[in-house]
Order: sequence, then C-alpha cells, then structure tokens
Amino acid sequence: MLTIEIDDNSGFCFGVTTAIGKAEEELKAGQLYCLGDIVHNGSECERLRSLGLTTIGHEEFCRLRNRKVLLRAHGEPPETYAIASRNGIDIIDATCPVVLQLQRRIKRVYSEPERPQIVIYGKRGHAEVMGLVGQTGGEAIVIECVEEAGRLDFSRSICLFSQTTKPLEGFRQIVDYITVHIQPPATFRYFDTICRQVANRLPNIRAFAARHDVIIFVCGLKSSNGRVLYEACRQINPRAYLVDTPAALKAEWFDGAGSVGVCGATSTPKWLMEHCRTAIARMAGTHHSREE
Repeated sequence: MLTIEIDDNSGFCFGVTTAIGKAEEELKAGQLYCLGDIVHNGSECERLRSLGLTTIGHEEFCRLRNRKVLLRAHGEPPETYAIASRNGIDIIDATCPVVLQLQRRIKRVYSEPERPQIVIYGKRGHAEVMGLVGQTGGEAIVIECVEEAGRLDFSRSICLFSQTTKPLEGFRQIVDYITVHIQPPATFRYFDTICRQVANRLPNIRAFAARHDVIIFVCGLKSSNGRVLYEACRQINPRAYLVDTPAALKAEWFDGAGSVGVCGATSTPKWLMEHCRTAIARMAGTHHSREE
C-alpha cells in the first residue's frame, strides 16, 4: 500500500500568508491591483486573478491614477511610495515585517556619516533585493556567492546584509571570506538578516526527504526559494521530482515505491500540494493516503 505524506512544514511563510489574506480581504470591497506577482506560484496567482486581482508591472504602476495597489511581501524601494503619493494611489502595504526591518537597517547604515560599502548577499533582480538596493539610492553591491566577494574593496569598510530567504551556509561562507580579507583600519560588520522560518526549512526538508522513497516537490517555476529547497531534497533523495501542477506528475516515478512525500516552497499553497497528493493516489491506483 502506497502512503502519501504532505510535509507539515511546507507551504506559505508568514509574510506570504499575510499578503494573500490582505488581498482577499480587499477584493471583497472591489478592484485591487498588485505590483508584481503576489507570490511566485502560477496556480495561486491564477486563483487570485479569478477573484479579481489584477497584476501589474512597474511601468503600468507609474501610469496608474487614483487606484488601490497592494505591495507584496517582498517589499519595494522608496521610489515606489513616492510615485504612489504623486499619483493618488492608495497603497495596501503587505511588506513582510522581516523584510521591512531589514530595509530600515540598511537605510540607517546608508545614512551614517562615514558610509561603508553596503553589500547584500542575494539574487540580482529579485524583487526583495531591488527593494533593499533602493534604500541606498542604488549604491549597494549585490553578490550571489562567496566567489563574487573577491571583487569587493577590502581597503574600505564593509557592512554585509542578506536577502531574507538566502541559505545560512552561503552567508557564513561570505562572512568568513570577508573577515579574512578585510584590511585594517577598514572594519567589517555583518547582520544576519535571514528569516529563520525560511532557513529552518532546509534541515526540516532534508529530514523529510530521507523518510520517503519518492519526493514530489511542488513549487512555481519562478521561485528561487523553491529551487534551493528542491536541490536540498534531491541531494538527500535522488528520486525527488519538481512539479508546478499535478499535470506534471508521471506515473512511472512511483514504480516500486512504498511511500511518497509531498513538500513545497514558502510560495507553495497547501491546496496545491493536496491536489498533487490526490493525483498521485489516483496514478498509483490507491486511495489509501495519509497526511501526518
């Protein structure tokens, strides 16, 4: 008998849950725009679109007048708020509190009289990172890995921050590298700004992947957090597969398996994992599934 377990630790993080809740509440009252995809999951974005949520980009946002716009959990740079003020846009701010605190920290360091090099460990072009860089007037240096730390000026003081969803291991490698290479009297400060709700998912998901014969990782194809977590699963369990919808599942993946684990990213809705569980049970010819 095939058992199918959905990971209790997978699914929306606090910031995403809050943003979606705000969107659903505002949609009850009428039209609502969202600046960028509210979450990096096409299925959830489509569900909200069916409720009336209109997703727009920054160009359309600049042309908008006297409308209500939700800012997603990733956060936005100061310029976005300035545009909203000029254009009479009513902002529904769903910026994650962890991201908001990080933005404020960066802004404070940027305001220091002897401004250090502000370095952000994060993914270039990611919405959260763009909001962080915006706190420095575009001056912050973004590095994606320890190898890129080599291009910093170690004769100047450095202050390191991290995108909230980056892995702790990568951050620590960069801290160690800069610590070794900084040239006094230049100083080095760093702030561990990684969200523990997200960071703790790596050890949890590795343990979950080890418990099952097959792992189905459900996430949107644009989710950077999802890619990191999926790779962690695959390192532990070679029979790990990434899907964005139940339609992507293949029956042969479950040949000879006694147990299947279904998990996902911080942007994966629980209902989508449940739909995948139902599809797996149907493929395997069994309706005996369990959720622990």
